[in-house]
Amino acid sequence: MKKFILFLFSVLVLFVFTNSKVFAENIRFVQVADAHLTVGSEYSMNVLKSAVDDINKQSGISFVVFTGDNINNPKEENLREFVSIVSKLNVPYYVVLGNHDVYKSNGLSKVRYYEILRERNLLYPQRKPNYKFTKNGFVFLVVDGAKEVIPGSVGYYREDTLAWLEKELTKNAKKDVVILQHFPVEYPEGSDNRLRTHRTYKVEEYQALLSKHHNVLAVISGHFHVNSENMKDGVYHISSPSLLGLPNAYKIIDIVTTKEFSPIIYTQLREFQVKDSN
Repeated sequence: MKKFILFLFSVLVLFVFTNSKVFAENIRFVQVADAHLTVGSEYSMNVLKSAVDDINKQSGISFVVFTGDNINNPKEENLREFVSIVSKLNVPYYVVLGNHDVYKSNGLSKVRYYEILRERNLLYPQRKPNYKFTKNGFVFLVVDGAKEVIPGSVGYYREDTLAWLEKELTKNAKKDVVILQHFPVEYPEGSDNRLRTHRTYKVEEYQALLSKHHNVLAVISGHFHVNSENMKDGVYHISSPSLLGLPNAYKIIDIVTTKEFSPIIYTQLREFQVKDSN
């Protein structure tokens, strides 16, 4: 009888854990959008250095994500300088590719890009532009929409990328997911004048994929250089301005969780003073 009760209890516990959503903790992280660093531009280098210094002064930051257009031209010297600066962060950082970051014929392919990231930061784990990492019970998916053969400002989420995203969303159906990418799939307010050149190719396919899943909390992007946030079908779409824009700012994102309730996302643009290199 005791064995039967123990077995029944074990089955009940298994049922509860396999049929309930995994509870995540609170988390705070930073998004830096469109840094556009150029070795020949003292201003862009000072802006990024000042941002790193300011981020290091903030409390409770779990990680920093650079959501694409990290460099202004796809040259190794620009990327090496970018890595040299951001490696001074006190927390882990993750990198998304944008349309200014890669150009295979110019010698900076996606593979080479991540090789250079790992040269300076031996602990940098990513080797491919689509990847997953987890923090505090949340699943973060970095989704690549950049083109390396014929670069351009139009985003393109390839079929194999969307297949990978679908697989990850299905596999993590009982966890809260945050998507990090460069090209938005819901265009931010105030971007009408750039839609002709900065749209996302076949965006409807990506939108249809999102509508099939109910575990995505937010899609965080850059590209349009505007600050905009809106809710669409339960997904919070966050777009942030370029780090080089005035006033210079990055975004602090807090996800606050309470049992029995959906997580709540709070964001703030953190303005910082750009220091002279002299």
